[in-house]
Amino acid sequence: MHEPVMTSRLIGALPMPWATLGVHAESDRLTGLDWLTAESDVTPEGGPLTTTERVLLERCRSQIERYLQDPAQGFDLPLTEALGTPFQRRVWAALCAIPTGEVRSYGTLAAALGSGPRAVAQACRANPWALVVPCHRVVSSNGWGGYGGATDTDSRLLRVKRAILAHEGATVQAHSSSAS
Repeated sequence: MHEPVMTSRLIGALPMPWATLGVHAESDRLTGLDWLTAESDVTPEGGPLTTTERVLLERCRSQIERYLQDPAQGFDLPLTEALGTPFQRRVWAALCAIPTGEVRSYGTLAAALGSGPRAVAQACRANPWALVVPCHRVVSSNGWGGYGGATDTDSRLLRVKRAILAHEGATVQAHSSSAS
């Protein structure tokens, strides 16, 4: 996932079974959720958290815990509206409409949006809110596809994608087609 922009800062890190989720915010809005590396500094940036940031972080923690118990539970977190192009925001909205336990191919999503698979893949890669805006539910027509820009089947991020989809009960089947 891309690093959040604007004046956001890392306000916390939430350990999950497959990786640690970094929580980035500006005031009372999430500007990013990303999978931190083991080497990441998980100390909140810019000094102590404000009351607003503490409340937001606790809201994230609570909803993540609920998701871990039941992946069908959706998220209702305040995402900043200032990120992404109009096309990216359309893709991100379409991602949120994919039911838990299901996947869509880049091509299927592109057809529904009147676009091309690569443009959809680029919008997925630009998604600043890992897990909450479920770009992990988009796969290539011949397998897993990428995740967060990673395409090597043994990459850390693709292992995260596979773990999330397994948690959600989704299956991914490889096809002989080379279309995305």
